[in-house]
Amino acid sequence: MSESNKKWYVLRAAGGKEKKAKEYLEKEIERCGLQDLVDQILIPTEKVYKIRDGKRVCTERLFYPGYVLIQADLTGELQYIIRNEVPHMSGFLTESKAERNPMPLRDDEVKRILGEQDEKTENDSETIIDYEVGEAVKITDGPFDGFNGTVEEVVEDRSKLKVMVMIFGRKTLLELNFTQVTKE
Repeated sequence: MSESNKKWYVLRAAGGKEKKAKEYLEKEIERCGLQDLVDQILIPTEKVYKIRDGKRVCTERLFYPGYVLIQADLTGELQYIIRNEVPHMSGFLTESKAERNPMPLRDDEVKRILGEQDEKTENDSETIIDYEVGEAVKITDGPFDGFNGTVEEVVEDRSKLKVMVMIFGRKTLLELNFTQVTKE
């Protein structure tokens, strides 16, 4: 099949089951020998870092929960497999319920979706900050390990906190990484 017949389509998947649905679909396509009809199956995600117990933890977040993207030349057999043979998948995202023909994504939509994912992969991943000004924190790392303080300022772009700490009876402002403190 020529590359020109392959278009991007959006498949509906059960929330939280996107990865399982993708695995089942890949196995079913392989079992039926339809690999030449499909170029890619994607679940657009981005890496997100959260601070948990003073440690930076990486997790993946879905761009479009409940959806899987497929680049394929849709035949009747492939459509049947997607609609009826794959657990956790309920078919295509189409314009109306009465219309059973799947609508491919427009080229500009595909570029935007794939561009967003590439951009997020190339850039430093986002860190989710759950510290607020005025919040009590405990220092867990560095020379002031064990001290308690209050968040005075959150500097998100540098992943730093300014924390007011009592040292020898005097208030002292410390600049600490997100990973050096935990919430009290």
